[in-house]
Amino acid sequence: MAIYLDYNASTPLDAQVLETMTECLSGLPGNPSSTHQFGRAARDRIEAARQQVAALVGVQPAQVIFTGGGTEANNLALHAVTAGRLPARLAVSAVEHPSVLEAARALTGAGWQLDLIGVDARCRVTAQALQQRLHPDTRLVSVMMANNETGVIQDIAALAGQVRAAGAILHSDAVQAVGKIAVDFAASGVHLMSLSAHKIYGPKGVGALIVDKSLQLVPLVSGGGQEKGMRAGTENVAAIAGFGVAAELAQSRLEQQGACLQALRERLEQGLARYPQVTVFAAAAERLPNTVQLAVAGIDGETLLMQLDRAGFAVSSGSACASGKSEASHVLLAMGVDEQLAHGAIRISLGADTSAADIDALLNALEQQIKWVQKASQAAGW
Repeated sequence: MAIYLDYNASTPLDAQVLETMTECLSGLPGNPSSTHQFGRAARDRIEAARQQVAALVGVQPAQVIFTGGGTEANNLALHAVTAGRLPARLAVSAVEHPSVLEAARALTGAGWQLDLIGVDARCRVTAQALQQRLHPDTRLVSVMMANNETGVIQDIAALAGQVRAAGAILHSDAVQAVGKIAVDFAASGVHLMSLSAHKIYGPKGVGALIVDKSLQLVPLVSGGGQEKGMRAGTENVAAIAGFGVAAELAQSRLEQQGACLQALRERLEQGLARYPQVTVFAAAAERLPNTVQLAVAGIDGETLLMQLDRAGFAVSSGSACASGKSEASHVLLAMGVDEQLAHGAIRISLGADTSAADIDALLNALEQQIKWVQKASQAAGW
């Protein structure tokens, strides 16, 4: 039986989430914008979910805008802030998810100047690096809360103080952080925060943008005025309801699940420490409890991924949204990692169904790959 170790790419649907979604799909035929009882029932489901998602990050329900996923939430954040403004500067960390980096690059076509914020060798945005990219005409800054590849957690609250002092708006992609660590919107100091349901055992195709009450945004999609005019179109009631249940479950399980994942990650890293051929990236930084990005000297990352897949382990070579690309990880290159070593990177991300036996089995599989490389090197006379 295959062992799934790619939870940062997507999580399995929780049984309680599926039950709620099934109820909505079979029993809520009404359009949430209709005023009759069927429409009101659908609307009630959406608003209940809005409360659940709001509670997960400590905001008021009115601050939650449902979207079609984390990518849309990121795009909405960047485009809704910059739309209607005279082009100026925006600063984005060099290790962002492609949905932030590409949205930022698209804005350069409208006259905006993009400044990339560098990171240190531990994948952290430092106060100095941020300050170097803050200019008098910087209007928007985007720094993710936790990196999807390395798992490194940024000190968003400290960075937010700098951004606010500069008079700019701060967005944070919290897609990987929520459900794994405690996230409080107000305490973080950000103006905008992106979430995604399928990273917390909810359905794919639904996310949210959390918005500071003081902001006035321009919608990307116009039409019937849904989501307070910020996202027109009939809502996906079942997916939103599922997101709500997933958010509530994530909040209730956070402490216990976080401790379990941390213990499993430490078990994995202790096992990896036996092999000098293995590099664990950003090992000394504060990271998500479930994430390990590593490389084995002498093995290309795609090759290692395929070999592990044949052995029954599902891992990733980086961001699932950048799959199919053979380039080395932009995250690792931004950290100053050698390009050849970066090409060898794979990401192992643990989740609710991961066991200690799974970790031990993975370590055995990796050991076999290391031995294979050693034999091949000896045979070649390297």
